[in-house]
Amino acid sequence: MLLAGIDIGTLTCRLLVAEVNPPGELTVVDGDRQILRLGEGVDQYKRLSQAAIGRVVSTLKDWEKKIAKYPLNGVAVVATSAVRESENQQDFLALVAQETGWKVEVLTGEEEARRTLLGIRFGLPPAIESFLGLDIGGGSTECILAHSGKAPVVISLDLGVVRLLERVLRLDPPTVQEIHKAEACIDEELAKVSEAFGPLSGIPLVGTAGSVTTLAAMAQGLPRYESARVHNYELTLSNIKGLEQDLLTTIGPQRLAMPGLEPGREYVIVAGTVILRRIMETFGFDACLVSDFGLREGVLVDLATKKL
Repeated sequence: MLLAGIDIGTLTCRLLVAEVNPPGELTVVDGDRQILRLGEGVDQYKRLSQAAIGRVVSTLKDWEKKIAKYPLNGVAVVATSAVRESENQQDFLALVAQETGWKVEVLTGEEEARRTLLGIRFGLPPAIESFLGLDIGGGSTECILAHSGKAPVVISLDLGVVRLLERVLRLDPPTVQEIHKAEACIDEELAKVSEAFGPLSGIPLVGTAGSVTTLAAMAQGLPRYESARVHNYELTLSNIKGLEQDLLTTIGPQRLAMPGLEPGREYVIVAGTVILRRIMETFGFDACLVSDFGLREGVLVDLATKKL
């Protein structure tokens, strides 16, 4: 089946057109990714701004034209934290429907995690059956404890890179006091994970989404993003601490000179690095296996399964 999936995220919007043949084949045909910051200000004002809505709707209209040339068997469009938490959610959904004809499904945190898990599993080496999946988004972070043969346990945390930046990391570079305050915010959320999951020793950590994949690209000094080199890369805690120090001794425009860091992430990558580092320290992980497969791929796998 030739399918298209669109993930309207708090920070980034993603398009994927692929041939999907469950349970294990996904061939990418086309795709795009735009950092549009739909969720800017949502944490404070609980509303999507008109400027952010305009950026996203304009991109969706472009993508509608882009995918019209393909003989698609189906299209799925989903939205995550920023849209599900905004008071003007219905206005946004109505405008998207009016301009593109697409009905957007607003995912709960738990459903977002379930489809992210579908995407992660699709791209993992077969030997990895049990793991802790981590999806650091713009507005929320999904933690997924996956064991072979058992239902996954999911915790959706009120923690994301845009949210942490707007709440705590307001200076550039952040001060030591801001970093400590950010760590305290992260620790408060992680207490929910400890309570729900218990000990996590002996299972691997698998991370997905923009912060994790960007750090993998930066750790390798990639001049441009290469999915094949990012996917299944082992990102060590030592790598992350080194990159964090580099990020904290520069300001946004200077960070753009760092290989692997794409424009639009020069500020939020600091928050993503602190979140990942703190999670690894808290639960005793020395390394994170990076997955370039996540929610976007999971949306397509889910759609393909429903059409079978």
